[in-house]
Amino acid sequence: MTVPPEELELAAAFPPAERDRWREMVKGVLRRSGAATEDTPLDEIEGLLARESYDGVPIAALYTRDDAPPGRPGLAPYVREVRPDGEGIAGWDVRQPHAHPDPAVTRAAVLADLENGATSVWLRLGGGGMPAAGLAEALRDVLLDLAPVVLDAGEGTGEAAEAFLSLATERGNAAEVSGNLGADPLGLAARTGAPGSLDEAAALAVRCARGFPRLRAVVADGTPYHDAGGSDAEELGAAAAAGVAYLRALTAAGLSVDEAFGQIEFRLAVNADQFSSIAKLRAVRRLWARIAEVSGASDGTAARVHAVTSSAMMTRRDPWVNMLRTTIAAFAAGAGGADAVTVQPFDARLGLPDDFARRIARNTQTLLLEESSLARVVDPAGGSWYAESLTEDLAQAAWSWFTEIEKAGGLAAALDSGLVAGRLAATWEKRRKDIARRKAPLTGVSEYPNLAEALPEREPAPSSPGGESRGGLPVVTYAQDFEALRDRSDAHAEAAGARPRVFLATLGPIAVHTARASFAANLFQAGGIETVTGAPEEFGASGTTVACLCSSDKVYAEQAADAVRILRDAGAVKVWLAGRGTYEGVPGDVAGVYAGCDAIEVLETTLDDLGVSE
Repeated sequence: MTVPPEELELAAAFPPAERDRWREMVKGVLRRSGAATEDTPLDEIEGLLARESYDGVPIAALYTRDDAPPGRPGLAPYVREVRPDGEGIAGWDVRQPHAHPDPAVTRAAVLADLENGATSVWLRLGGGGMPAAGLAEALRDVLLDLAPVVLDAGEGTGEAAEAFLSLATERGNAAEVSGNLGADPLGLAARTGAPGSLDEAAALAVRCARGFPRLRAVVADGTPYHDAGGSDAEELGAAAAAGVAYLRALTAAGLSVDEAFGQIEFRLAVNADQFSSIAKLRAVRRLWARIAEVSGASDGTAARVHAVTSSAMMTRRDPWVNMLRTTIAAFAAGAGGADAVTVQPFDARLGLPDDFARRIARNTQTLLLEESSLARVVDPAGGSWYAESLTEDLAQAAWSWFTEIEKAGGLAAALDSGLVAGRLAATWEKRRKDIARRKAPLTGVSEYPNLAEALPEREPAPSSPGGESRGGLPVVTYAQDFEALRDRSDAHAEAAGARPRVFLATLGPIAVHTARASFAANLFQAGGIETVTGAPEEFGASGTTVACLCSSDKVYAEQAADAVRILRDAGAVKVWLAGRGTYEGVPGDVAGVYAGCDAIEVLETTLDDLGVSE
């Protein structure tokens, strides 16, 4: 019988990894792409691959064990989750949102969710939605001692909280009811411009601490800042500033420091940027642990975090792709140690979700919890040098923004002065440019659009009061500029009976022009513009007035000038060229379309040239 060695040396057969050897191999690849030369020093190679996040956080090409030694799970600052090693598997709270204005419809949907995988209920009230008076009907079938209930009522928080507390008391569940009353006056001010009441939030917190021991009253919501185009650190810093403002209000109202910490839950957005979302949830625990330390709180006051899949990343066009986006975001939430996770239904941008969309949202979490066993691992990202380093760098950037807000007088003052709005607007402008240039691609919208899609019809969702019209922060979506172009194309198609069209004038054999023709077709279709392909001599029969030359640089040098003359003689008012070079004889007003060009500008110009009204 073969006796295995006591110690397995799995890497013994491999040569030791050396950083300089890795750099040499990378340099060879970069030389072939033109990004490096033979004279490029090895110590500059990593910098050629590095980039920065919207927070200025460096994203290196390579991380090693020297970058960020991890702590241990279950210990402050709780970066590596609140659960210690070896603790039982609990998973996370599957929190399903409901916003239907009819209490009876909400009641049926809530029951279906709780019977099929959801473990708590998130009710959005007011703003044209379900009134607080409908809570009793909506929750008629819910066992309040088993299923947590979270309220989100905006300016109607006081009324909704009173209705819920009365219901819990009537049922004899005061000692067992759990969830959150959703008081978030600073989040309300951020979203709507309405002055929320810290005193009301503090009074609700005192009431919960004294009479409803498992119920929280306050949410420090970071999603208004994310939805306004903010970065991860900006969302974290603002949420931390809100949390500190609430701590001050709650302790001033008579709660101890530990009681005040126990009344606050964070709500943060997670998106399809997997590692950034994981780092965000780990970083918020780092921030809150530091605040707890300087506040004199006892051990065990780790941040409780509710992760919500991003509204900003969701698209109206090709909404089925949202299922993939939310799956990645939900995975990141679980891997980042969220206590509760909400997966928004894929059709959320179209209106009220249907039964199928809610089912897919539930089952996404069920799959992660029960089939992939994600919750069985404590801090799945722990030990990843990249994740550890990114978490720490993000926490530092968020802390810097948090202290800037505090120096400005706190979050309320920073909102009133425009400090927050100005910072978020600058970040959104950077991201918006990246989206326009398709450096941040949106599958099904800016890349690989489907002009033949039939969007599912949904019942309109209740209006959400807020945004710039009332003095609140703007609400943006990453796809908004491309989707506006698609809307413009749809309106034209309905009025004219056909979509706007661009003629792709191909030069040379298929093998020469197909790559750039495919690129150009994908680009124009992102703006709702159909494409037809043919030789320049066929342009006259195409029924359009805009053309785009497609071929190789070599063929352009030989044929492009003549092709432009043929197209213009046949009535072309605008000629594009797929590529970024300049070619002899080609007029200077023939602009290029290429990877990294401003696609929004190209598409807006093309729609204007085609006479498509705005």
